[in-house]
Amino acid sequence: MNDLVGFIEARLDEDERIARRCDGADECGRWTATGTVVDFCQVEMEGFHPAHAEHIARHDPARVLREVQAKRRVLARHCLSPAEGDPERPWDDRDDCQYDGDEWPCPDLLTLAMAYDWHPDYDEAWRL
Repeated sequence: MNDLVGFIEARLDEDERIARRCDGADECGRWTATGTVVDFCQVEMEGFHPAHAEHIARHDPARVLREVQAKRRVLARHCLSPAEGDPERPWDDRDDCQYDGDEWPCPDLLTLAMAYDWHPDYDEAWRL
């Protein structure tokens, strides 16, 4: 089985990089939609179907960055502690699903990967 954790980390890195490339992603605030118009903080664009405008505004770079941060926290709870993978060493109050006797990979990691099942590096063995 390919490196599931590495795959998820790479996708999160890509999501973060793309979100940060949006001008002012960190300072802009929230994108908004009104009818067919999306306000991207620096420019308004119109002509979108209202449902598309709402969807675009809802997935602004600031939200993507918050989601990446949240997913990294989940991932961190499922990765090896600094104990170098030795199940007999202290785990620093972390619960690594690979060494706590649970099924590996755990459903949480498979669920995180599922959002990227379109990616060419996605391994079908990870499908729930």
